[in-house]
Amino acid sequence: MNLNQLRYFVAVAEHQNFTKAATQHYISQTAITQQVHALEESLGVKLVDRNTRPITLTPAGQVFLMEARAILERMGQAVERTREAATGPIGTLRIGYTKGYEYSDFSKKLRNFHQAFPNVHIACYRYTTDLLAAGLLRGEYDVIFTWDSTNIRQEPWVNHHLVEEVQLMATLYKGHPYARRTSLTRADLKGEKLFFMSPSSDGDSLGDAHYIQLYQAAGYQPDIILRSSDMESVTIMVEAEMGISILPAYCANKRQEGDNLVFVPLVGEGEVEEIIAVWRKEDENPALEQFLQHMFPDET
Repeated sequence: MNLNQLRYFVAVAEHQNFTKAATQHYISQTAITQQVHALEESLGVKLVDRNTRPITLTPAGQVFLMEARAILERMGQAVERTREAATGPIGTLRIGYTKGYEYSDFSKKLRNFHQAFPNVHIACYRYTTDLLAAGLLRGEYDVIFTWDSTNIRQEPWVNHHLVEEVQLMATLYKGHPYARRTSLTRADLKGEKLFFMSPSSDGDSLGDAHYIQLYQAAGYQPDIILRSSDMESVTIMVEAEMGISILPAYCANKRQEGDNLVFVPLVGEGEVEEIIAVWRKEDENPALEQFLQHMFPDET
Protein backbone atom coordinates (compact mmCIF):
# COMPACT_ATOMS: atom_id res chain seq x y z
CA MET A 1 0.00 0.00 0.00
CA ASN A 2 1.25 3.48 -0.82
CA LEU A 3 -0.07 7.04 -0.90
CA ASN A 4 -0.68 7.01 -4.65
CA GLN A 5 -2.89 3.97 -4.29
CA LEU A 6 -4.88 5.79 -1.61
CA ARG A 7 -5.23 8.85 -3.85
CA TYR A 8 -6.35 6.73 -6.82
CA PHE A 9 -8.89 4.82 -4.71
CA VAL A 10 -10.37 8.06 -3.31
CA ALA A 11 -10.65 9.47 -6.84
CA VAL A 12 -12.43 6.32 -8.09
CA ALA A 13 -14.82 6.47 -5.14
CA GLU A 14 -15.61 10.14 -5.69
CA HIS A 15 -16.08 9.88 -9.46
CA GLN A 16 -17.63 6.38 -9.35
CA ASN A 17 -15.71 5.83 -12.55
CA PHE A 18 -12.20 4.54 -13.33
CA THR A 19 -11.83 6.59 -16.51
CA LYS A 20 -12.63 9.92 -14.81
CA ALA A 21 -10.34 9.07 -11.90
CA ALA A 22 -7.53 8.28 -14.34
CA THR A 23 -8.07 11.58 -16.14
CA GLN A 24 -7.86 13.47 -12.82
CA HIS A 25 -4.44 11.96 -12.11
CA TYR A 26 -3.14 12.04 -15.72
CA ILE A 27 -2.61 8.29 -15.96
CA SER A 28 -4.25 5.60 -18.07
CA GLN A 29 -7.41 3.78 -17.03
CA THR A 30 -5.47 0.51 -17.08
CA ALA A 31 -2.88 1.88 -14.69
CA ILE A 32 -5.41 3.18 -12.16
CA THR A 33 -7.39 -0.06 -12.35
CA GLN A 34 -4.22 -2.03 -11.63
CA GLN A 35 -3.28 0.20 -8.69
CA VAL A 36 -6.72 -0.11 -7.05
CA HIS A 37 -6.61 -3.88 -7.58
CA ALA A 38 -3.15 -3.98 -5.98
CA LEU A 39 -4.54 -2.04 -3.01
CA GLU A 40 -7.35 -4.57 -2.62
CA GLU A 41 -4.83 -7.41 -2.80
CA SER A 42 -2.69 -5.86 -0.04
CA LEU A 43 -5.76 -5.41 2.20
CA GLY A 44 -7.25 -8.79 1.39
CA VAL A 45 -10.73 -7.33 0.75
CA LYS A 46 -12.74 -6.01 -2.16
CA LEU A 47 -13.21 -2.25 -2.02
CA VAL A 48 -14.99 -1.59 -5.31
CA ASP A 49 -18.05 -3.35 -6.76
CA ARG A 50 -17.27 -3.34 -10.46
CA ASN A 51 -20.54 -4.97 -11.45
CA THR A 52 -22.67 -1.86 -10.83
CA ARG A 53 -23.09 1.18 -13.08
CA PRO A 54 -21.89 3.57 -11.90
CA ILE A 55 -19.45 1.57 -9.82
CA THR A 56 -20.02 1.60 -6.06
CA LEU A 57 -18.02 0.80 -2.96
CA THR A 58 -18.46 -2.35 -0.96
CA PRO A 59 -19.19 -1.94 2.78
CA ALA A 60 -15.47 -2.44 3.41
CA GLY A 61 -14.71 0.14 0.74
CA GLN A 62 -16.97 2.71 2.41
CA VAL A 63 -15.11 2.29 5.70
CA PHE A 64 -11.73 2.43 4.00
CA LEU A 65 -12.69 5.60 2.10
CA MET A 66 -13.06 7.52 5.36
CA GLU A 67 -9.74 6.19 6.63
CA ALA A 68 -7.93 6.91 3.36
CA ARG A 69 -9.17 10.51 3.34
CA ALA A 70 -7.99 10.96 6.94
CA ILE A 71 -4.56 9.52 6.12
CA LEU A 72 -4.14 11.81 3.13
CA GLU A 73 -5.22 14.85 5.17
CA ARG A 74 -2.76 14.05 7.96
CA MET A 75 0.00 13.53 5.43
CA GLY A 76 -0.77 16.93 3.89
CA GLN A 77 -0.58 18.58 7.30
CA ALA A 78 2.73 16.86 8.02
CA VAL A 79 4.20 18.11 4.74
CA GLU A 80 2.98 21.66 5.40
CA ARG A 81 4.42 21.77 8.91
CA THR A 82 7.72 20.35 7.71
CA ARG A 83 7.99 23.04 5.08
CA GLU A 84 7.13 25.71 7.66
CA ALA A 85 9.89 24.46 9.91
CA ALA A 86 12.36 24.63 7.03
CA THR A 87 11.46 28.20 6.09
CA GLY A 88 11.02 29.84 9.47
CA PRO A 89 11.73 29.60 13.19
CA ILE A 90 9.98 27.04 15.33
CA GLY A 91 9.69 27.28 19.08
CA THR A 92 8.12 29.42 21.76
CA LEU A 93 7.98 33.18 22.11
CA ARG A 94 7.20 34.49 25.61
CA ILE A 95 5.61 37.94 25.53
CA GLY A 96 4.85 40.09 28.57
CA TYR A 97 2.54 43.08 28.35
CA THR A 98 1.47 45.77 30.77
CA LYS A 99 -1.94 45.66 32.43
CA GLY A 100 -4.56 47.36 30.30
CA TYR A 101 -2.71 46.95 27.00
CA GLU A 102 -5.06 44.10 26.14
CA TYR A 103 -7.57 46.82 25.20
CA SER A 104 -5.32 48.09 22.41
CA ASP A 105 -4.82 46.51 18.98
CA PHE A 106 -2.08 44.34 20.50
CA SER A 107 -4.04 41.14 19.82
CA LYS A 108 -4.32 42.13 16.14
CA LYS A 109 -0.54 42.50 15.91
CA LEU A 110 -0.06 39.09 17.51
CA ARG A 111 -2.63 37.56 15.16
CA ASN A 112 -0.81 38.93 12.11
CA PHE A 113 2.46 37.43 13.33
CA HIS A 114 0.81 34.10 14.15
CA GLN A 115 -0.70 33.91 10.67
CA ALA A 116 2.70 34.59 9.12
CA PHE A 117 4.56 32.15 11.41
CA PRO A 118 2.07 29.56 12.70
CA ASN A 119 4.89 27.24 13.79
CA VAL A 120 5.90 29.67 16.57
CA HIS A 121 3.99 29.10 19.80
CA ILE A 122 3.19 32.40 21.55
CA ALA A 123 2.72 32.55 25.32
CA CYS A 124 1.42 35.85 26.77
CA TYR A 125 1.76 37.16 30.32
CA ARG A 126 0.00 40.22 31.81
CA TYR A 127 1.66 42.07 34.71
CA THR A 128 2.53 45.50 36.05
CA THR A 129 5.52 47.33 34.59
CA ASP A 130 7.90 46.63 37.46
CA LEU A 131 7.15 42.91 37.46
CA LEU A 132 7.60 42.81 33.69
CA ALA A 133 11.02 44.48 33.95
CA ALA A 134 12.11 42.09 36.70
CA GLY A 135 10.86 39.09 34.71
CA LEU A 136 12.73 40.20 31.61
CA LEU A 137 15.91 40.52 33.65
CA ARG A 138 15.46 36.95 34.93
CA GLY A 139 14.88 35.66 31.40
CA GLU A 140 11.21 34.83 31.98
CA TYR A 141 10.13 36.73 28.84
CA ASP A 142 11.66 37.21 25.42
CA VAL A 143 10.08 40.63 24.93
CA ILE A 144 7.84 42.91 26.97
CA PHE A 145 5.46 45.70 25.94
CA THR A 146 5.42 48.24 28.73
CA TRP A 147 5.32 51.82 29.97
CA ASP A 148 8.87 52.69 30.90
CA SER A 149 8.03 53.28 34.56
CA THR A 150 11.26 51.65 35.74
CA ASN A 151 13.57 53.46 33.29
CA ILE A 152 14.44 50.06 31.85
CA ARG A 153 15.43 51.53 28.49
CA GLN A 154 18.56 52.95 30.16
CA GLU A 155 19.81 49.47 31.10
CA PRO A 156 22.87 48.40 29.06
CA TRP A 157 21.63 44.82 28.71
CA VAL A 158 18.47 45.63 26.74
CA ASN A 159 17.35 46.93 23.38
CA HIS A 160 14.09 48.80 23.04
CA HIS A 161 11.76 50.20 20.39
CA LEU A 162 9.01 52.80 20.68
CA VAL A 163 5.80 51.02 19.69
CA GLU A 164 3.35 53.91 20.02
CA GLU A 165 2.48 57.10 21.85
CA VAL A 166 -1.02 56.75 23.26
CA GLN A 167 -3.23 59.76 23.97
CA LEU A 168 -4.27 60.10 27.63
CA MET A 169 -7.98 60.52 28.31
CA ALA A 170 -9.91 61.97 31.22
CA THR A 171 -12.22 59.11 32.17
CA LEU A 172 -15.51 60.44 33.51
CA TYR A 173 -18.99 59.19 34.31
CA LYS A 174 -21.73 60.37 31.97
CA GLY A 175 -23.27 62.75 34.48
CA HIS A 176 -20.02 64.60 35.14
CA PRO A 177 -20.06 68.34 34.33
CA TYR A 178 -17.17 67.87 31.88
CA ALA A 179 -18.68 64.85 30.10
CA ARG A 180 -19.68 66.90 27.04
CA ARG A 181 -16.33 68.63 26.64
CA THR A 182 -14.31 67.81 23.51
CA SER A 183 -11.00 68.18 25.35
CA LEU A 184 -9.65 68.94 28.81
CA THR A 185 -6.38 70.05 30.34
CA ARG A 186 -4.92 68.65 33.51
CA ALA A 187 -5.53 72.03 35.13
CA ASP A 188 -9.27 71.55 34.52
CA LEU A 189 -9.24 68.55 36.85
CA LYS A 190 -8.18 70.46 39.96
CA GLY A 191 -10.38 69.52 42.90
CA GLU A 192 -11.57 66.25 41.38
CA LYS A 193 -11.44 63.01 43.39
CA LEU A 194 -8.99 60.89 41.44
CA PHE A 195 -8.43 57.18 40.95
CA PHE A 196 -4.75 57.14 40.03
CA MET A 197 -3.95 54.45 37.47
CA SER A 198 -0.41 53.32 38.31
CA PRO A 199 1.75 51.29 35.93
CA SER A 200 3.62 49.66 38.82
CA SER A 201 2.72 47.33 41.66
CA ASP A 202 3.65 49.65 44.52
CA GLY A 203 2.61 52.99 42.99
CA ASP A 204 6.09 54.41 43.54
CA SER A 205 7.88 54.29 40.22
CA LEU A 206 9.43 56.77 37.83
CA GLY A 207 6.26 56.53 35.77
CA ASP A 208 4.11 57.45 38.76
CA ALA A 209 6.42 60.36 39.59
CA HIS A 210 6.23 61.62 36.00
CA TYR A 211 2.46 61.91 36.05
CA ILE A 212 2.40 63.46 39.52
CA GLN A 213 4.77 66.11 38.14
CA LEU A 214 2.24 66.87 35.41
CA TYR A 215 -0.33 67.69 38.07
CA GLN A 216 2.18 69.83 39.90
CA ALA A 217 3.05 71.65 36.69
CA ALA A 218 -0.68 72.37 36.34
CA GLY A 219 -0.54 74.12 39.70
CA TYR A 220 -1.90 71.67 42.23
CA GLN A 221 -1.44 68.38 44.09
CA PRO A 222 -4.00 65.79 42.96
CA ASP A 223 -6.65 64.52 45.39
CA ILE A 224 -5.86 60.82 44.99
CA ILE A 225 -8.38 58.61 46.76
CA LEU A 226 -6.96 55.33 45.43
CA ARG A 227 -3.90 54.14 43.54
CA SER A 228 -4.40 51.02 41.45
CA SER A 229 -2.75 49.08 38.65
CA ASP A 230 -6.05 47.37 37.83
CA MET A 231 -7.78 49.24 35.01
CA GLU A 232 -10.98 47.24 35.37
CA SER A 233 -11.33 48.24 39.01
CA VAL A 234 -10.63 51.87 38.17
CA THR A 235 -13.30 52.01 35.47
CA ILE A 236 -15.84 50.27 37.72
CA MET A 237 -15.35 52.93 40.38
CA VAL A 238 -15.63 55.72 37.83
CA GLU A 239 -18.85 54.15 36.51
CA ALA A 240 -20.14 54.13 40.09
CA GLU A 241 -19.53 57.92 40.07
CA MET A 242 -17.08 57.78 42.98
CA GLY A 243 -14.49 59.86 41.14
CA ILE A 244 -12.64 60.18 37.84
CA SER A 245 -9.42 58.86 36.38
CA ILE A 246 -6.90 59.40 33.59
CA LEU A 247 -6.38 56.40 31.33
CA PRO A 248 -4.73 55.68 27.96
CA ALA A 249 -6.99 56.00 24.92
CA TYR A 250 -6.97 52.29 24.13
CA CYS A 251 -8.94 51.61 27.32
CA ALA A 252 -11.98 53.04 25.50
CA ASN A 253 -11.71 50.55 22.64
CA LYS A 254 -13.67 47.73 24.24
CA ARG A 255 -16.14 49.70 26.32
CA GLN A 256 -19.79 48.77 25.85
CA GLU A 257 -22.41 51.27 24.72
CA GLY A 258 -24.28 50.99 28.00
CA ASP A 259 -21.26 51.70 30.21
CA ASN A 260 -21.54 54.82 32.34
CA LEU A 261 -18.24 56.11 31.00
CA VAL A 262 -17.09 59.06 28.89
CA PHE A 263 -13.53 59.55 27.58
CA VAL A 264 -12.34 63.09 26.90
CA PRO A 265 -8.86 63.70 25.41
CA LEU A 266 -6.33 65.47 27.61
CA VAL A 267 -4.44 68.17 25.74
CA GLY A 268 -1.08 69.62 26.67
CA GLU A 269 2.56 68.67 26.68
CA GLY A 270 3.32 65.17 27.95
CA GLU A 271 -0.27 63.93 27.90
CA VAL A 272 0.66 60.63 26.28
CA GLU A 273 1.69 57.18 27.39
CA GLU A 274 4.68 55.69 25.62
CA ILE A 275 4.50 51.96 24.98
CA ILE A 276 7.90 50.43 24.27
CA ALA A 277 9.02 46.94 23.36
CA VAL A 278 12.05 45.78 25.35
CA TRP A 279 14.17 42.67 24.92
CA ARG A 280 17.51 41.38 26.19
CA LYS A 281 20.48 41.84 23.90
CA GLU A 282 21.73 38.36 24.74
CA ASP A 283 18.47 36.60 23.84
CA GLU A 284 19.26 34.38 20.84
CA ASN A 285 15.79 32.91 20.42
CA PRO A 286 15.28 32.74 16.61
CA ALA A 287 11.54 33.24 17.12
CA LEU A 288 12.28 36.56 18.84
CA GLU A 289 14.41 37.72 15.93
CA GLN A 290 11.64 36.86 13.48
CA PHE A 291 9.06 38.59 15.68
CA LEU A 292 11.09 41.79 15.87
CA GLN A 293 11.65 41.80 12.11
CA HIS A 294 7.93 41.35 11.60
CA MET A 295 6.91 44.05 14.10
CA PHE A 296 9.60 46.61 13.27
CA PRO A 297 10.78 45.87 9.71
CA ASP A 298 12.52 49.22 9.30
CA GLU A 299 14.50 48.98 12.51
CA THR A 300 15.94 45.44 12.63
